[in-house]
Parts: sequence; C-alpha cells; structure tokens
Amino acid sequence: MRPQAILFDLDGTLIDSVDLIVQSARHAFTTCDEPVPPDADWLADLGMPLTAMFGRFGASGERLERLIAGYREFQHANHDRLVQPYEAVDTTLARLHAEGFALGIVTSKAEPMAWRGLELLGLAGRFDTIVGLESCTNHKPHPEPVETALARLGMAPTEAVFVGDSPHDMNSGRAAGVTTAAALWGPFSRDQIASSRPDWWLDRITDLLPRLGLTAQVA
Repeated sequence: MRPQAILFDLDGTLIDSVDLIVQSARHAFTTCDEPVPPDADWLADLGMPLTAMFGRFGASGERLERLIAGYREFQHANHDRLVQPYEAVDTTLARLHAEGFALGIVTSKAEPMAWRGLELLGLAGRFDTIVGLESCTNHKPHPEPVETALARLGMAPTEAVFVGDSPHDMNSGRAAGVTTAAALWGPFSRDQIASSRPDWWLDRITDLLPRLGLTAQVA
C-alpha cells in the first residue's frame, strides 16, 4: 500500500541551517565563558532538544539556562541570514502536496522558529501540521513526536514515512512503526546513520518520488 503521509525533520533535511546551528552554539559557549566544543561534537546530537545537546557537555541548572539563552539570542538575530533551502525541496514538496499526500514536520526546534524558517523559504503552505518542542513531553529519539504527528493527521504508522537526516530521526520513526528514510544530503554521513537501520536511503530529496510510486520530476 502506498503511504498516505510523509513526515519530515526540518533542520538538515528540508532547511540547510547547519551554519546557523554551529554559529549559535559557538556564540553561546563563548558568551558564557565556556570552552567551545568541536563543531562535529556539537552536531552529533543535532535533532535533539537544546537541553539534551547542551546537557551532553555537562550543562544543567542556571548554566544550562544561560547557554540556551545565548544560543537563542544569536539564532533569532541571524536566522534569516544563515538559513537556506536544500536543492529541489520546494518542487518536491509541491509535487507531494499536489499528489494528495498529508505532509507534516517533526522537529525538536521551538515551533515559532520552525514556522519562521518555513515561511522564510516559502514552504509553510505545504504542511498540515508541525510537531515541535512544545508539543511533546518526550523528544527524539523517543517515538512520541512521530506518534503525535500521526495522531494529528489521522494516520496509522503503516501509512506514513518519516524522512530525516539523523540517527535520532531514524530511531524515533522506527520506534513509532513508520517507514524511515535517511536523508544523505544533510550533515550526517551514511556511516553515522547506518546503525539506526533506515528502511530507505535517499541521496537527494527527489529520490523519495519513485519510492512513493511517482515518476521523477522533469528538470
């Protein structure tokens, strides 16, 4: 049976915000007089909430609050300058929307910032729901975010695909019982994602179309 719903992670999957994420983290650590970790170490937990990402570096309590505040300060001030779409995202989403798929976002980002990125890039009108930080008690790699999106769309796990760039996305989707599709155009390599055993590997977003029984887009 062809899937009826396609869920997407946001950062690193639809939106290229890696530079923004890295620079926001550097700003937070620097302004709080903390050692700045290597970019690769920070990006290893991309897809999880900021509390978990900073917590990996021992932050808690007031220290954690200061780091998150510093991160968000830079993020809000520089978001529109540093965010851009990945190639063929707009046309692929338009095709899926036209074909009648229900589309949703599953992200650990705060929902206002998620909407801001989508609106900036002209993608907001494609989506039926966004499940972000505020919508869940448990976050990726827990299945709750994916399950919440399915409930909002009225879909069963067997009717949905979750496309994401990180192991946390794949583990969340697998735990929720949906088909998982690894986006290899994001910051994570195949080797980094392999242990989470995605059902599909996508080298580019347009590779999703034949997986769904659709003809490839004509350039």
